[in-house]
Amino acid sequence: MNWRIKPLALILESAEKKSLTRTLGAFQLTMLGIGAVIGTGIFVLTAEAAQKAGPGMMMSFVIAGFVCAVTALCYAELAAMVPVSGSAYTYSYAVLGEVIAWMVGWALILEYAVAASAVSVGWSNYFVGLVERSFDIDIPAAFTSGMHVGGVMNVPAAVIALLVTSLLVLGTRESATVNAILVAIKIAALTLFIFLAVPVMNMENFEPFSPNGFMGEISGMGIAGAAASIFFAYVGFDAVSTAAEETKNPQRNMPIGLIGSLVICTIFYILVAGGAVGTIGAQPVIDPATNLAYEPGSADIAIACRQPDNADKLVCSGEPLAHVLDQIGWKTVSKLIGLAAFLALPSVILMMLFGQTRIFFAMARDKLLPFNEQLTKIHPRFHTPHVVTIVTGLAVTVFAAFFPVGVLADLSNSGTLFAFLTVAAGVMILRKREPERHRPFRAPGVWIVAPLAMAGCAFLMFSLPLRTQLTFFVWAGIGLLVYAVYGYGRSPLGQNGHSNGATKTPAPAQD
Repeated sequence: MNWRIKPLALILESAEKKSLTRTLGAFQLTMLGIGAVIGTGIFVLTAEAAQKAGPGMMMSFVIAGFVCAVTALCYAELAAMVPVSGSAYTYSYAVLGEVIAWMVGWALILEYAVAASAVSVGWSNYFVGLVERSFDIDIPAAFTSGMHVGGVMNVPAAVIALLVTSLLVLGTRESATVNAILVAIKIAALTLFIFLAVPVMNMENFEPFSPNGFMGEISGMGIAGAAASIFFAYVGFDAVSTAAEETKNPQRNMPIGLIGSLVICTIFYILVAGGAVGTIGAQPVIDPATNLAYEPGSADIAIACRQPDNADKLVCSGEPLAHVLDQIGWKTVSKLIGLAAFLALPSVILMMLFGQTRIFFAMARDKLLPFNEQLTKIHPRFHTPHVVTIVTGLAVTVFAAFFPVGVLADLSNSGTLFAFLTVAAGVMILRKREPERHRPFRAPGVWIVAPLAMAGCAFLMFSLPLRTQLTFFVWAGIGLLVYAVYGYGRSPLGQNGHSNGATKTPAPAQD
């Protein structure tokens, strides 16, 4: 069978023909990683995790963080070996072949584009809460939520998606500089939250610790379901690897950026989640008809949360961290937390859009996407892939305008977990196939770490709600159809006889 494996040497050679400018160092990469990771997951999805797992979401954070940690080691090894745009897509092309690479790239659309939409919705929640508390006005729900929960269109989410797209068109260096400022704001806000919430924790609020059990009686619920959802809070770290082609000394700086950002974020998450649970509790809202917890993001829980008895619960808040401080008496500080989220969440949207555009750029450069010549155009003044950035930004805007945050986050996770599983498999395959290849960074204990990463990703994938799993498989089927109709026949590897590690001279670049 012809797997059309693209040799690493050919990947590096073709990247040089349409390359991006290397401007990012280790500090900027770490800040980009923190900027991508700390965001909607901790600022918004804490409430969703509480509804799924109750105080047991503390364990969910640990499970998701562990899966990300072992996956990060695999990512660091491949990112240092293959310092070009494309992330898991490019790595899969070099290891598992063109079909799998296409599927990974297709899945990454769910990770980055849908994630950017989810964060835009999360930002909208804080924006609306901040405006309503600060000016004592009530913004109509029809313009702050999608049709799924009774609204018409989430206007603030659409606006922020368009603004961040415009910023990315201006340039990578400019985006990274703005991002570093926003990261500092986020870290300051979370530090303040920890300082105020942790000292007043009440251990009674941790009981019962797991009201919905580990797996839950409903698909996607329980500690496992919360871990699968809260995984969204960590996944931004792999967006760092999409910047490899724009990184100075990537062999050194990529592992620092990947692992450093993940470690810092994990520490913050555990402390923040503990403070939120310990201060006001995190018990789910129960459906009296079934005696089971409502599904997060559903119309039923939206109705239940409007009842006076539930309105003050953590699980009913669209801005849980600000809500916690408001409930324990820090009303002015809660506005500051809301302001910090309002200012800082756009950095996460920025990194998600950044990652998606670079993967589209790599796929178009490999001639696997329609209109590849237009998509790989570099702006003559800003030196950014402006066409693909604008196209991606418009798609993100549409999703943000009409879908709720929880549904978008779970769908994003499905694509992420598939890509992560592929990366872990690729590390082991490449260790066997090319053991002598220079590895600036080697994942320690790879024959333990990589299988753990694969098993963890598979476990979280099947802990997602059933509808999310089905949506992913339908999306994958559409991707295979697109590849069969367009990409397979136009791939330079197929036309020039490259397969299974062949190293014939690559076709001339078509400018």
